[in-house]
Amino acid sequence: HALEEVEPDYWDERMAVNLRHQFFCAQAVVPMMRRAGGGSIVNIGSVSWLKAQGGMPAYTAAKAAVRGLTRGLARDLGPDRIRVNEVVPGWVYTDRQIALWVTPEAEARSQAGQCLKGRLQPDDIARMVLWLAAEDSAMVTAQSFVVDGGGS
Repeated sequence: HALEEVEPDYWDERMAVNLRHQFFCAQAVVPMMRRAGGGSIVNIGSVSWLKAQGGMPAYTAAKAAVRGLTRGLARDLGPDRIRVNEVVPGWVYTDRQIALWVTPEAEARSQAGQCLKGRLQPDDIARMVLWLAAEDSAMVTAQSFVVDGGGS
């Protein structure tokens, strides 16, 4: 979306789709996590704003805000032993991405920037989320983990 074309309703929708649910999900589960003596919240960001990608200012603004939400909640919830982290995916090759945006040229540009060549798969993101949700990461909070094959 172009800067000049963004209307308030579209802006609000991008915030709702990419940020709002992460806040309200945390708000909903925190009472149960407090009663349980702790827990783990994992937010999902995007490398788009880290890489200064253009052409989608509402999306990149929402995804950048995930970092602030993650770090602020980590500070607020740490005393309750609730960890809050962020997974920051690169270009994940979902069926939707492949159908709408993957062209040989776009894939070549993406691969050229990655240290580890190959298509990033949903399972690559899921494994990082599972580690952050597990006790293996018991002393990890307020962190962002980029999973993008070394492309950012």
